[in-house]
Amino acid sequence: MLVYPAVFVFQETRGAAKSLQVLARNYLPTDRPFILWRKCAKVVEVYSVKVDCTVTYRFAHTVITSKALNKANFSQEIVFEMELPKTAFITNFSMEIDGQIYVGEVKEKEKAKKQYEKAVSSGRTAGLVKASGRKMEKFSVSVNIAAESNVTFIMTYEELLQRKLGQYEILTRVKPKQPIQEFQIVTNIYEPQGISYVDANATFFSNELLPLVEKRVTGNKAHISFSPTMEQQRKCPGCDGTLIDGDFIIKYDVNRIVNGYFVHFFAPPDLPTVPKNVVFVIDRSGSMSGRKIEQTREALLAILKDLSEEDHFALILFDDSTDSWRTSLSKATKENVAAGMDFVRMIQQRGSTNINNAVLEGVNMLVKDRQEKKLPERSTDMIILLTDGMPNSGEYHLPKIQENIRSAIGEKMSLFCLGFGNDVDYSFLDVMSKQNKGVARRIFEGSDAAVQLQGFYEEVASTLLSEVDLRYPDNAVDSLTTNHYSQFFKGSEIVVAGRVMNNDLDNFMVEVFGQGGQATAMDWDEIYPDEEYIFGDFTERLWAYLTIQQLLENRSKGTEDENANATAKALEMSLHYSFVTPLTSMVVTKPETEDGPDSPFIADKLTEVDGDPHFMIELPERDDALCFNINGIPGTIFNLVRDPEQGILVNGQIIGDKKIAPDGKINTYFWRFGIIHQTLGVRLEVSTQDISVLQDGKWVKLLWSDTASVKGLNVDLLLTKDRSLTVTLKDSVKFVVLLHKVWVKHPYHRDYLGFYTLDSHLLSPSVHGLLGQFYHGIEYEVSGLRPGEVPEKPDAIMYVKGQELNVTRGWQRDFQRDVKNGENVPCWFIHSNGTGLIDGDATDYVVSGLFKTV
Repeated sequence: MLVYPAVFVFQETRGAAKSLQVLARNYLPTDRPFILWRKCAKVVEVYSVKVDCTVTYRFAHTVITSKALNKANFSQEIVFEMELPKTAFITNFSMEIDGQIYVGEVKEKEKAKKQYEKAVSSGRTAGLVKASGRKMEKFSVSVNIAAESNVTFIMTYEELLQRKLGQYEILTRVKPKQPIQEFQIVTNIYEPQGISYVDANATFFSNELLPLVEKRVTGNKAHISFSPTMEQQRKCPGCDGTLIDGDFIIKYDVNRIVNGYFVHFFAPPDLPTVPKNVVFVIDRSGSMSGRKIEQTREALLAILKDLSEEDHFALILFDDSTDSWRTSLSKATKENVAAGMDFVRMIQQRGSTNINNAVLEGVNMLVKDRQEKKLPERSTDMIILLTDGMPNSGEYHLPKIQENIRSAIGEKMSLFCLGFGNDVDYSFLDVMSKQNKGVARRIFEGSDAAVQLQGFYEEVASTLLSEVDLRYPDNAVDSLTTNHYSQFFKGSEIVVAGRVMNNDLDNFMVEVFGQGGQATAMDWDEIYPDEEYIFGDFTERLWAYLTIQQLLENRSKGTEDENANATAKALEMSLHYSFVTPLTSMVVTKPETEDGPDSPFIADKLTEVDGDPHFMIELPERDDALCFNINGIPGTIFNLVRDPEQGILVNGQIIGDKKIAPDGKINTYFWRFGIIHQTLGVRLEVSTQDISVLQDGKWVKLLWSDTASVKGLNVDLLLTKDRSLTVTLKDSVKFVVLLHKVWVKHPYHRDYLGFYTLDSHLLSPSVHGLLGQFYHGIEYEVSGLRPGEVPEKPDAIMYVKGQELNVTRGWQRDFQRDVKNGENVPCWFIHSNGTGLIDGDATDYVVSGLFKTV
């Protein structure tokens, strides 16, 4: 469980971590035109935060309740934001306002969006809950609260806790930033087969806070609570600071496996570990330089030291070429391990990234050693790939790489993928791992990256069984979730759920088969005969949860028809059981029109610029996109948008890398934007360090480490900490600036900005600039498709603006929906700085200053 209980963000938010937040936006008479609302938000008080978690059979049901009071004599908009764990499904969200309760409704994603837009366009308060990509962690809702009124937010979500390293973990992140009058975390655990141990701790615990945790364990039940008073929360007597700042963690385990209706948990004790044959495929390309390569060496040295003498291992380094330690796997004797460690210590970064050839070399090595009987018959084969970037050498069409590797592996071994940092395409690695009986994991850059690497290895290194089947009698059960698992790791657990066909059936035989160890068949009811209570809604929801999760995972594994069927079934079940999944959304509508906030507007994104700098023109009506790069000299300022009729001007300045990389490439990025609306008297300067805004002669400065909402007569600003700035000009266009943060000690790269335009149709027909010229669309045709230099990137002829251009089908990264990882968007790439697509030459858009037109 990952929860960020409520916070009001005002002047003291600088440096705060991303958290569940309640922000206040005030609505005042127009004679007070420009207010920094985060300074005024103290008139709103969060007086209660409760987290109530109930766990039964590892299935966690969590309810978060947050209450706030608007103490002011004017209405305010309250924004409730939080993050959810990746595997959780939101099942309910409701708001209680003025004694009335408004409950969310789960709908198919597009239908939910239409209902939301209809509600806000008519002036009603609405909240939209969406699962954000694969992580599914983002949630926010806003509501306008009248003067001296209360609001209560209630969020419910469910998840199946996963057993790792022999225990289950419930994690609650709490960062209230101020003492809360009523603050409480309560967890009740019920495991019928008995609880072996429970531990509760927190990263923020002091000698004073530790005794406040109440923990009671009686056989198969556990109760844990933490409810400090306001004075106990304070950093010092009378001050506003709070000690509650970090993770509250509960860890527990159960005695043995148990059956339910109909949920089976398989975790047999005392099985011997199966010897493993592991090939480490390690990225040493230029982007791994600095701390990444140091931490990789550190982690590999620790991993090699822990190998069992029954294991076999190999090391393959890759950039645009590969370098194998030896041509075959070596037994993990002390001498071989020492030699391997010497090889690891010599790893140095260089070159580009050819993932395809490196993994195939590892596969071929394992296949060859198997054929030559150099490996133990009773052993398991695996490849562990570590990379930090996108393939940019050799084969770099992602689906083709996945196809090549899947074909070569042929279900004979497992592939585990580790994505290091934010530049890697994690979804590519995730799909490739699942296609080959493995899993993927993102390694976050930081001081503990080596520990993360070792932790992942420890999870997957101890195979107890392979090709595990839980077999059920055909005439007893149906609608089984996955009951075949390629591997069973030490300290983990297999969970199978289904429906009993005959409600009068009291017991049935389940047979467990696996390679590598012994797992006996057993009559589950004979072991635990008193579990009749499990027949009911709880197990049906757990079964539905598992089924939907597995359907979503299978969407990328089968044929086109199989994937479509899995998606349709997952959508049907998500709607039936009211789960918010990547296919559904929840809409909460308050049918009230008085004193509502300004109606938000959701529009198709048309043009954007992000990265090197990469320009992309998305054309939703054609389901296509055009893209081009501008290779400018660091320090150059380009005009992006110029609308003389409305008086709008946007310029951007580029900056180069700190120094030239070993491959000789110099990257440039936008690091500063100037935005002017002359008619409205608005001027903004946005850089990677801060944001300065001038309106009617008043300057306000914001830092990216803030979360703030600024509302004026002619411009609204919404700043999300270390992530994005949304600039909404009155009766006009909306701009979004994204901040991309790079590791501060990176030897080459710097922080940079991305620029996105919404509602561009509101600009006049005379709008121009590198981006502005495309705001009202562009006519073009493409024909003559032919193979390009790279087979997966065909060339073609584009007819545009009376010219014939040679173009290439490729993709650009779009970061608007996922600022950390982005997503690949297919587009036609126009070469030579967009020559022929843009009006004139790229140098025609160079200006002399950030707020200059020439």
